[in-house]
Amino acid sequence: MPLNQKDPLDNSFKYYQVRTDLAIEAKEMIHEEKEVEIPGVEVEEEQKEEIDLKVTKVKITTDEGSKAMGKPIGSYITMECQEMKGNDSEVHDKLMRELATQLHTLIDVEKNPQVLVVGLGNWWVTPDSLGPKATSNLLVTRHLFEQMAGADYLQHFGKVSALSPGVMGQTGMETSEIIDGVVDKIKPDIVIAIDALASRRTERLNTTIQLSDTGIHPGAGVGNKRAGLNKETLGVPVIAIGIPTVVDRVI
Repeated sequence: MPLNQKDPLDNSFKYYQVRTDLAIEAKEMIHEEKEVEIPGVEVEEEQKEEIDLKVTKVKITTDEGSKAMGKPIGSYITMECQEMKGNDSEVHDKLMRELATQLHTLIDVEKNPQVLVVGLGNWWVTPDSLGPKATSNLLVTRHLFEQMAGADYLQHFGKVSALSPGVMGQTGMETSEIIDGVVDKIKPDIVIAIDALASRRTERLNTTIQLSDTGIHPGAGVGNKRAGLNKETLGVPVIAIGIPTVVDRVI
């Protein structure tokens, strides 16, 4: 496909026909075409030498910045560490603590919130199974607050419930329809959605975590857009956590 001359701030990720779920890559693609400051986009980088971890915070503050990046207005935090895909429990422990720290910067709720964690994806498709596998390892506690009300140790926990709604091909329902019904019933303070993401660089597979406060569109990374999960559609804040497990790029 011939490349036409085009303003690099005019949604350049579509210009190259490359799908990416990572805000940091949307920024990189604009800068590859032309070194420019993107109006309405703030970037902050931090290097944590102890585990060779790079944390990049991208904040989109205006409609102009949103259009240029192809992402909704909001905050995006990217954690990159090549050691993440290794089997070093000490590194993993430090990464989990840093993930928790960064997650707290996006969550504005009171102590001991009621949290619904949603694992998006298909358990039976390896690159799409991140969400269901993550929720299967959660410590869920909501039922304890009902069955053991008043127990002293519960003051240290939030009310956590988990859901793996599957995909439309398994249920015949939009993922958003299932989640919306559960949210309406249990009324959580916040929803955390975990999903596999698409990247344009192989070195980011299983080495990168993105957090955002803008919600998520299940299936968007592979071009299969479903109804969005965000505060506008569910009525509560939605935090998205994802790890790239597939690469989509033009050869």
